[in-house]
Amino acid sequence: MERLLKLSLSIACLLLLFSCSTKREKAEAIYKRAIQYPQGSRMSINGIKRATEVDSTYEQAVYELSVAYLKRGLPHEWLPQYNKAVKLDAATRIPWRGYLYLWFYRDYRKAIADFDASDTLTPDFIDAPQGHSVDYWRGVAYLGLKDYKKSNAYFEKHIAKEIKDFGEDYVDVTAFLYNGISYFEAGNYEKALANFDKQLAYSRNLSADAKYYKAQIFKAQNLLKLSKTTINQSIADYNLGYNNKRPYVETLRQIYPEDLEEFKKTL
Repeated sequence: MERLLKLSLSIACLLLLFSCSTKREKAEAIYKRAIQYPQGSRMSINGIKRATEVDSTYEQAVYELSVAYLKRGLPHEWLPQYNKAVKLDAATRIPWRGYLYLWFYRDYRKAIADFDASDTLTPDFIDAPQGHSVDYWRGVAYLGLKDYKKSNAYFEKHIAKEIKDFGEDYVDVTAFLYNGISYFEAGNYEKALANFDKQLAYSRNLSADAKYYKAQIFKAQNLLKLSKTTINQSIADYNLGYNNKRPYVETLRQIYPEDLEEFKKTL
């Protein structure tokens, strides 16, 4: 009787294991078909959703479904779905949630809280959602909060580590741009100019944003001729498409032709 019971339990375990394996394989197959459709399309969303129904522990599908909701402008569906992915892989998804809070919701405090949480979740390395370290993203978030001291501190930390690990030419030029903007807003023109010049040095001297802020600094220093020359260069760069922007959402401190022309009128 005891041997029969053990055999029954073994068979039950094997069947359970086979069932789980089959569920995951089925969910993966459905998911792979779904992502062949344009992201955010109804066919894609329905397919990914079906994959999550087949296997609710398939984290990639759970996450991608939330992204589809977000990009279709459905925040009331994005966050509950995304938090399901967090439960399945907190270390990966919490810093990414911070990135999404930052850009899609401009909720700087929640973004910072998630970036801070990532330091605890992964103490041995610095997370880099969307290709930038959480220190970079904290710099952006604190700039959004107008806490320029903390913003500069995180940008300086990010830049220093990038230079140490890879070299200065590896640093994304937007780190110099945002660091410069933060120094500019704080009234530290010397450091602002140093960062704008760094951006220009690694951008083939093409950046409407850096030149726009430099023109403002030159005006504040009563260098009106230089300010006018620089704002004209900024307008030319903008017309060529060399301005800071992001897909899907407006970037922080994004400039427009009206901003450049309005400043030019003040000279």
